[in-house]
Amino acid sequence: MDDPIDQLRDAATGHLSAGRVQPAIAAYEALLRVTPGVPDDWFNLAYLQRENRDFQAALASYGRALALGATGPEEIHLNRAVILAENLRREDDAMAELARALALAPRFLPALVNLGNLHERRGERARAQERYEQALAVEPGHALALSRLANLRRFHSPDDVLIQRLRQALQVRGRHPSEHADLAYALGKALDDAGAYDDAFAAYLHANQAARFSHGRTPLRYDREAHERLVDALIRQSLQPAPPSVAGESAPPVFVCGMFRSGSTLLEQILGSHPDVTPGGEIDLLPALAREHLLPRLAQPDRPLPAELAEAMRHEYRSGIAARFPDATLLTDKRPDNFLFIGLLKQLFPTAKILHTRRAVLDNCLSVFFLHLGPAMAYSLDLADIAHWYRQYRRLMGHWQSLYGEDIHDVDYDALVADPRPQIGAALRHCGLGWNNACLDFHASKSSVATPSNWQVRQPLYQRSSGRWRNYERHLGALRDALAGLVDD
Repeated sequence: MDDPIDQLRDAATGHLSAGRVQPAIAAYEALLRVTPGVPDDWFNLAYLQRENRDFQAALASYGRALALGATGPEEIHLNRAVILAENLRREDDAMAELARALALAPRFLPALVNLGNLHERRGERARAQERYEQALAVEPGHALALSRLANLRRFHSPDDVLIQRLRQALQVRGRHPSEHADLAYALGKALDDAGAYDDAFAAYLHANQAARFSHGRTPLRYDREAHERLVDALIRQSLQPAPPSVAGESAPPVFVCGMFRSGSTLLEQILGSHPDVTPGGEIDLLPALAREHLLPRLAQPDRPLPAELAEAMRHEYRSGIAARFPDATLLTDKRPDNFLFIGLLKQLFPTAKILHTRRAVLDNCLSVFFLHLGPAMAYSLDLADIAHWYRQYRRLMGHWQSLYGEDIHDVDYDALVADPRPQIGAALRHCGLGWNNACLDFHASKSSVATPSNWQVRQPLYQRSSGRWRNYERHLGALRDALAGLVDD
């Protein structure tokens, strides 16, 4: 007869291997009640708890693994740091965990690069550069460290030494496509800074092609028909009766959304300079709730959201916000692609105010093509796909504005950078806030910024990104054709 402990462990590892998170958690908890002294079991439980978004429990389980002498403790400190920084917004604690990792393993590259990234978020350019250089001293061709180093500054000549380092790194054989992508996006940015636009566009083409093959054997593909069906279903679902709201409930955050690269980070940085506003950044709570509870229901869009489910979702959202921002009065939730779920957020929070950022169409689409957005956004890898996504975005936003127009305020990026005060004032009034001069000095804010626009929003307003598409006009014929009727030169 099999040993009962072996049976428990086999069940736990089986669920873990199969990706069955909830049964795996239950199995590991049962196993650890019997044999609480095995550090690898605590490590596996911590991983599962993180997947289940139970972040405090994951931190505690990683802590038990450390206390029991788990091998590779520097990796556990790194995992704890990621949870603290990304999921709980406790950046000081995350830095302390990374320092512990480096005390154990001074050449541990992931800790060096992550520490550099945290310094970047805080606007600490010199400290970030120091960490990336330390990583490159350990591994001179480290793709992510080299690409992050290039993003720390502007370039004035295509002959810059760092541009040559990027070119040389791209010639190294055997690199993973994700490394090629990191390096090529950074090279494109550097050449764009230097005014070498044709070479920059070639680099971005290389970057997007590499990114397409950087997440497994199957190349990333944007399914246009599937996305159209999603937009259709979101529209249908939003027309169902909304569940009742809870009387006397406190005001929800202000939601800032729109296309990626449409100025949402800039707007949040401006609003966050107001003394009554806490900038939340790209909070993942609404998309997570949508994936878990809304999207599975879209196959039967005639089913309204049950009141009990809506209340559970409201509670989960508010609990997540409270854990990350316990002292916030008015919070901004700036997740650009939350525009997909405006119907859901208005069903959960009927009084919610939305700031919708917009930008000149060609500039917006080109800027998306120049950004490494990740595997969930395969549309960003091809200009024609970006144009299709953009058309669907405009279709969906038109629907939301027909339903909730009074609660949605458009903020035009190009008007904002050209004449900021009236645009800022209108956005503040939409949020129920009065004017504060600090909003004009947003670039001096010490708030953390965790998006690719980090360094741009730490500068005074500039207009050089408006009309940027003209630098690439010779490459954009197909994009202009795909956007016919939407482009206003």
